[in-house]
Amino acid sequence: MSTAIAPARRRWLGLALIAAAQFIVIMDTSIIGVALPDMQAELGFTPESLSWVFNAYVIAFGGLLLLGGRLSDLLGARRVFISGWVILALGSVLAGAAGNVSVELVGRAVQGAGAALIAPAALSLLMALFGGSKDLPRAFAVYGAAAPIGGTAGVFLGGVLTEYASWPWVFYITVPISALVVLLTPVALPQLAGQRGSVDVLGAITGTVGLAAVVYGLVRVPEVGWLAAETLVALAAGIALLVVFVIVQARSRQPLIRLGIFRAPQLGAANVAQLLLGASWVPMWFFLNLYLQNVLGASAFAAGAALLPMTILIVLGMTLVAPRLLVKFGAKPLIVTGFGFLAAGLVWLAAIRPDGAYAVDVLPASLLAAFGMALAFVPSLGTAIGAARPEETGIASGLVNTSYQIGSAVGLAGATVLSSMVVSGNIDPAALTDGYSAAFIGAAMVAALGGLIAGLTLRQSRRTSPADSEQQPVNA
Repeated sequence: MSTAIAPARRRWLGLALIAAAQFIVIMDTSIIGVALPDMQAELGFTPESLSWVFNAYVIAFGGLLLLGGRLSDLLGARRVFISGWVILALGSVLAGAAGNVSVELVGRAVQGAGAALIAPAALSLLMALFGGSKDLPRAFAVYGAAAPIGGTAGVFLGGVLTEYASWPWVFYITVPISALVVLLTPVALPQLAGQRGSVDVLGAITGTVGLAAVVYGLVRVPEVGWLAAETLVALAAGIALLVVFVIVQARSRQPLIRLGIFRAPQLGAANVAQLLLGASWVPMWFFLNLYLQNVLGASAFAAGAALLPMTILIVLGMTLVAPRLLVKFGAKPLIVTGFGFLAAGLVWLAAIRPDGAYAVDVLPASLLAAFGMALAFVPSLGTAIGAARPEETGIASGLVNTSYQIGSAVGLAGATVLSSMVVSGNIDPAALTDGYSAAFIGAAMVAALGGLIAGLTLRQSRRTSPADSEQQPVNA
């Protein structure tokens, strides 16, 4: 894959489109949250099935990301990027116009499939625009900031659209954005030549279905329990399929993912860091939103607005602070320190009270956690992508996105189990607060584990000067 640097104006417009991609695919996981009660009433969801409005998207997204990365390498990242936006828009129309549960879930799965094409192609295009440039750390920072902004903005926009329009607009809002991106992409993003080869069909099936089965089993645990036949069968089938996937990849002449990629220095450690970031960060904002609404009594709009200071800090941290510290100290200290701040913020949040106040119980702790996320996300993302061969950027992008999304799904499922065990069906404010506190403690333990693993497995590169960073912008 060529990394020739494009003209400055085109590069930054291209980065805006790439950041929009990251923003939208993450926003679509969170924007439906405050709309769920209206959807339940109108479409006939049961309380048990309602969570699948979220799960259908995440399972399709996480399960198809590796295939999306491979297609990006084979067919060209820009072509796959455009195709992903078209599929995402179609899924959004279907989900918004759904008149029953089945159509709604199909629409959400189609959205997830489109996002699975967009995300790895976007990172390949980012490397094509900024690879070898001194602006690469800044580009990674903008891209990285778009993820947590998308998650938080989804909660806020979902509240606004549900309160002042109607629930279908949480899906329809994606359609004009998709159309604009498709129109601008040929102008702003380079046409990358695809590689010769074929899609590993058996690998795609076993890997995708295996990942989906594992995620399905985990997200069902809060409803049916760990020892339920449904959980055990799904997990066993998923693990068996993933074992078959690894065997197929080892024997295939043109595998979906070359297993030797994991021998690249830092790649595995950086992917584990991304997985554990997703597993600790996503439960935090999910349960924080529930605490604001269900215990403190905030409206959907007010709860979304309450998360804006955290979003602003993440933007500033990822775009201004993290890139400068990355050049000065390297990736490892930032990742370890970021996990430490995130864990500390989560422990602080665990002290929430039933009669708490936003300024005391939420704001300072959430800002500390957000700063930790800002420090850890950019260097771990850059390390994972930078460790791969240039011609494997697409599959490395799919791999790191898969790590974050699977971590998000598994972390949220685990935190929900902890919360449910404490609440035990009691919905008074004190019981709910105890349940949310347990979820924060669980997420804090995951973040602390992430810092420990990063400290033990990541290698520290030499520090680079600003001049050196033009040649080696990401310390991997």
